[in-house]
Amino acid sequence: MTRHLATHRLALSLVAAAFIAVMPCHNVAQANDAAPKPRPQTIIIGLDLSKSNPMVTDDAYAARAGAKAVEDLYELPLKSRVLLRTFGSYEVTSNGLKIDQRISSHAKPDQVAEGIATIIANVPTLVRSGKLAAQSKTNIVPFLETMSQVVDCQDAEVHVILLTDGFEDSEYAHLTSRGGRLPAPSTAMYKGCASLTILGIGQGGGSPSATQNLREEWRGWAKTAGFEHYAGLYDW
Repeated sequence: MTRHLATHRLALSLVAAAFIAVMPCHNVAQANDAAPKPRPQTIIIGLDLSKSNPMVTDDAYAARAGAKAVEDLYELPLKSRVLLRTFGSYEVTSNGLKIDQRISSHAKPDQVAEGIATIIANVPTLVRSGKLAAQSKTNIVPFLETMSQVVDCQDAEVHVILLTDGFEDSEYAHLTSRGGRLPAPSTAMYKGCASLTILGIGQGGGSPSATQNLREEWRGWAKTAGFEHYAGLYDW
């Protein structure tokens, strides 16, 4: 994949060079002056290690979820941040996997994306080997509350991607295949943040109606929390 990306980028560079060679110099200067620098992004990727999430046990599913989660990382501009965290139980000691990466000349977008995808694909293996522990709770809302304190939606374009079945099981709420309600956020903690995406919502519940209930519960939560866009995907 890396060789293919390098070849593709080399081809684009050659095309760009040929185009610039035949452009009047003043047009190039004008184009450079007019082109705004892309705004840095902050991407939070949360991995649900609760036992109900198929990503914890299913190798094929984990690989597919990882590939989907990093789709937009390949084009991240310089100074963007990628934060990878696990959640499940509320205790910090249960979630030791923490990766913070800033896009730079030494950490290019494709390298970061492929590294993150590899980690996600290997979650089942890490759980089986005991390097990661499957957990008995699903603290999604507390995780989102915690992460809202480490991002600034005014300073960067913030996207939150959760790989979870969406079945909150915490002191805040118990969402099950039979229903349940999420409490509204007490504040618009993600006001101005770009998006909340949940990959795998309803997985393992075995019920289309349960999936739809989860999707709408999280849609309402995301809107009240301040996200500009929301998507809850059962499959893709």
